[in-house]
Amino acid sequence: MIINIEEIKNLIPHRDPFLFVDKCTIIEPGKKGISERYFSEKEYFFVGHFPDNPIVPGVIIVEALAQTAGIVVSHQFKNEKDKSVLFMSVNKARFRKPILPNQNIRFEVSYLNNVKDVYKFEGNAFFENTRVAETEFTAMITIGKK
Repeated sequence: MIINIEEIKNLIPHRDPFLFVDKCTIIEPGKKGISERYFSEKEYFFVGHFPDNPIVPGVIIVEALAQTAGIVVSHQFKNEKDKSVLFMSVNKARFRKPILPNQNIRFEVSYLNNVKDVYKFEGNAFFENTRVAETEFTAMITIGKK
């Protein structure tokens, strides 16, 4: 099932300039998904990261993976009110190749486990068929709590 940008905005709270997913395909609800993001040369962070050698910051790559997992998990709670997805931890992050301006990146996430409201995922980022980054991370889904 393909989730477009408007549906994504109903599932996670992120908005420009901090929404790093253009579309998402949920392979298995709550468990596995693939998203994409085209990093235009006009992205705000390229101005300072780095002026003569622009690359996508690692924290943004990790954030895009986490947003993808948030979409995959939140879809099963799409009718709930007052839902929040809160990033908790990042482990084993590795950045293998830089992501440059005007590249389309694929983010793949897979569920590892959960304890109550805390979900653990692994994620990989790809440019074409080359893995450029990987990590494990956890996030908490809260429903009806502010």
